[in-house]
Amino acid sequence: MEIYLVRHTAPDVAKGVCYGQSDLDVTDSFLSEAAVIQQHLPADIAAVYSSPLQRCTKLAAHLFPAHAVQLKDELKEIDCGDWELQRWDDIPKQDISPWMDDFVNVRIPGGESYVDLFERVSKIFDHIHRQTKPSVIIAHGGVIRSILSLVTNTPLPDSFRVFSLYYGCVIKIINEATGFQHEVLSNLVHEKETHKPSHL
Repeated sequence: MEIYLVRHTAPDVAKGVCYGQSDLDVTDSFLSEAAVIQQHLPADIAAVYSSPLQRCTKLAAHLFPAHAVQLKDELKEIDCGDWELQRWDDIPKQDISPWMDDFVNVRIPGGESYVDLFERVSKIFDHIHRQTKPSVIIAHGGVIRSILSLVTNTPLPDSFRVFSLYYGCVIKIINEATGFQHEVLSNLVHEKETHKPSHL
């Protein structure tokens, strides 16, 4: 059984801006990015799951117009709480330093920690992979890193270094008798993330 993880295309937001669950639109490069993604997805997909944020739902609808896309709140990006749509450089040092020192466990004020994200994503992924049919998950960088950390037993603090994800990346996960295997099919659609601190 195969599950394809797809990160949304480039969001319409200025560089250096913190965003998580803000409902950003996509850029004018959407169609060209989606065309590259399409090349790496098989025709026999049985189920499509998506974050309800429009940068994901637009891609899901475009790639799978004949499917009833299943929107899951658990697949939203990390909640950046009070920092949503603020420039990273404008967040007071006394507010951001505790999180920078331990972004896995420290919650963003009014939002989530990486552990919070990982736990909710792990639950929905467990449900999806038990359906035993070819599926696609269209989501966000933090969500995909959480899934990859889960299936590879990668410690969360290491996940940003181990899994370098571009907008529009496509990763195939195969659930075999010996465990999960994964393969990066495409990771060259758009520039790397530039909206988070360097350690993320």
